[in-house]
Amino acid sequence: MMGAGYFVIAILGCADGGTSCTAVATLPAHYATADECSAAAAPALEANNNFDFPTLLARCRPASRASADAVRERAPARARKG
Repeated sequence: MMGAGYFVIAILGCADGGTSCTAVATLPAHYATADECSAAAAPALEANNNFDFPTLLARCRPASRASADAVRERAPARARKG
């Protein structure tokens, strides 16, 4: 079964330049296409750079309720706190 037809931006915290990354946040905005999501990724990263990792990346991911819940479950507790 296919998920919803939209994309979200996931913020990843990386220990060493991008090879060992952990999802630290999934932003609430939804994008209808991958191109729209990609265009919003750099500004989203600039606005969400308060995580304690040497490197942060923003990645667009196809969204579904299951994938969003999985990212939240993997995120460290300190990152989920508002």
